[in-house]
Amino acid sequence: MANPNRNTIEFKVCARHALFTDPLTKVGGEKCSYHVPTYEALKGIAKSIYWKPTFTWIIDAVRVINPIRTQTKGTKPLFFHKAGNDLAIYTFLADVDYQVQAHFEWNLHRPELVDDRNPAKHNDIAQRMLDRGGRQDIFLGTRDCQGYVEPCEFGSGAGHYDGAGELAYGLMFHGFDYPDETGEAKLHARFWKQTMRDGVIRFDRPETCTVRKFVREMTAKAFVRDKNLLGVESEAAILEASNGLD
Repeated sequence: MANPNRNTIEFKVCARHALFTDPLTKVGGEKCSYHVPTYEALKGIAKSIYWKPTFTWIIDAVRVINPIRTQTKGTKPLFFHKAGNDLAIYTFLADVDYQVQAHFEWNLHRPELVDDRNPAKHNDIAQRMLDRGGRQDIFLGTRDCQGYVEPCEFGSGAGHYDGAGELAYGLMFHGFDYPDETGEAKLHARFWKQTMRDGVIRFDRPETCTVRKFVREMTAKAFVRDKNLLGVESEAAILEASNGLD
């Protein structure tokens, strides 16, 4: 699908189930999904369609097409401290269908990739990958919830919440601030007050979210340009070996 903006894609994503985990439910081990997708989950879908470290995906809006329904399922998550499985009840969204509008912007914290900043090239590749269902697996919130993507025109067709008015969800998880996108050696979680109007959620930009929680110190992954380092296996070894690169 050709796009005159040369940096925007619009796509439909659907799945039998989705799990956009509410962080408050992770403590007890039995996850419960938000009723609507999060910015970070949609950004992950856009990155699965096509991504390079040259740019960052910005999610503009999502439109909820199908009625919001939940379904509980018994699961057997793995123990982290010993072998075997636990038993838990997860609450999923069922039969989800969304329209998403997103665009990419250059990652100014990767100046070594300045020669790759060609909007026409990346837009054309993104559209081709979207026509083919994405470069990587598409999943909605968790890898257990596989989905499908295809091009669409944002706002086209009928939606269940057309004309339904405003529905406020209060403070919700927005996304993560990663070091390679912020330039800081810290990982933060962002939150914002999410509102759906007539089935459409228009997201705040990451830098405008005022509620943040520090998670931990984190170092951005190194971009290794020396072909002699391609055989280095561990990330720590790559970081150490790339310290002398200019």
